[in-house]
Amino acid sequence: MNTPDELKLDDVNSRELGQSALFENIHSFLSSLDKNGETRLPQRAYLATRHAIRDLQLPPGQTVLEREMAEFLGMSRTPVREALVRLEMEGWVRLIPRRGFVVAPIVADELQQIYEVVEGLDGIACSLATKRATSAELDQLDYLVEEQEKALDLGNLLLWTDLDEQFHQTIVDLAQNPRLRGIMDSQTDQLYRARLYTIKLRPKPIPSIIDHKAIVTVMRTGEPEAARMMLQSHRHRSRNEILDTIRSMPVSSI
Repeated sequence: MNTPDELKLDDVNSRELGQSALFENIHSFLSSLDKNGETRLPQRAYLATRHAIRDLQLPPGQTVLEREMAEFLGMSRTPVREALVRLEMEGWVRLIPRRGFVVAPIVADELQQIYEVVEGLDGIACSLATKRATSAELDQLDYLVEEQEKALDLGNLLLWTDLDEQFHQTIVDLAQNPRLRGIMDSQTDQLYRARLYTIKLRPKPIPSIIDHKAIVTVMRTGEPEAARMMLQSHRHRSRNEILDTIRSMPVSSI
């Protein structure tokens, strides 16, 4: 049995490991912003913090300290504060009296509203992509499905989730509609967070692999309406599975 001092040491070590992973996650993402020429500090703070929440490096319920985030991001607290206020307006964090900013919980009813929007937009994206994608671009979708199968065989659910996101984002890119892409970006990160949060609690995602293969097959036939309906059906099935899982979990007190 561990002594109180040993338990305290375990807590310290766990926190240090968590901070190290968060630091690496944020700096890896900042490197991508550097490559894209994004230099505005409030925008960098906003995007990096949202990315950390999306990837569960800042999990639901965790307090987000302005001072700590400023140190991680290598900037003053002012742009971090601006970013957190913006994230609060978008539902990523909540401002709790005497506690500060806290990462928002994943709430089933709110998530269902997002899914209702994304299902429709995903269908539009798939319809447009079916009309505009080349055979080589559809080959890339097939490649992602193959990689998902490999990840599933290895039991790597985190990699599978990332590849799942790439599959859906690639279809949106193939739609060649920047306005649609902009609207989707504001919503799909929340869905990714929910998928990542529940992936180990849900059944093995074999049906998603089957759906993805069928979606690409229909896209190759050049039937946009059939592709739209198939992708929306896929999203709807996944939505019900994720919402059922979240509703079976203890209610957050945040």
